[in-house]
Amino acid sequence: MTLRVMFHHIEEALIALILGVMTLLTFVQVVLRYGFNSGFIWALEANFYLFAWLVMIGIAYCVRVRAHIGVDAAVNLLPAGGRRVVGLIVVALALLYAGLMIYGSYEYINRLMIIDVEAEDIPVKRWILSICLPIGFAALFIRLLEMGWRIVTGQSGGYELADEAREAVEHHLPNHPEPDATTVQR
Repeated sequence: MTLRVMFHHIEEALIALILGVMTLLTFVQVVLRYGFNSGFIWALEANFYLFAWLVMIGIAYCVRVRAHIGVDAAVNLLPAGGRRVVGLIVVALALLYAGLMIYGSYEYINRLMIIDVEAEDIPVKRWILSICLPIGFAALFIRLLEMGWRIVTGQSGGYELADEAREAVEHHLPNHPEPDATTVQR
């Protein structure tokens, strides 16, 4: 297994683990609150930070699996060279955004380290819980570089987005190999 494939598996496992923990924690909190008039004081804040980690990991993951949605109807009317140029412009702007966010989140984490404050309900330093910001934006930056490289080398015709309309049409074609969620398999 290559390092790249291992990183992909870790990324997907983290997303699944965070979703599972958030779901379990919320379920337990609801049962405790409505069943026993009790609950964990720290549960809401824990879900808040878990959600932040989920979003930051998910941003880069969605670039990798081409799950971000966008409006590309006008771009699709362009010839192949035009789509590649627009794709490179989009990647460059997104890299600029990610770079600014890496810098800003680094400064934010640095200030949290200086003031050395803990989270409100969790006995952990806030900078540790918030370190997902520079990590997530750095991962996004790397994924965008990969996307740009695919465009430059001709492996991609432009910035790759999810095409939900095409997928929906293909899914309902008569000989589509994947049954939908309502199909009963025997």
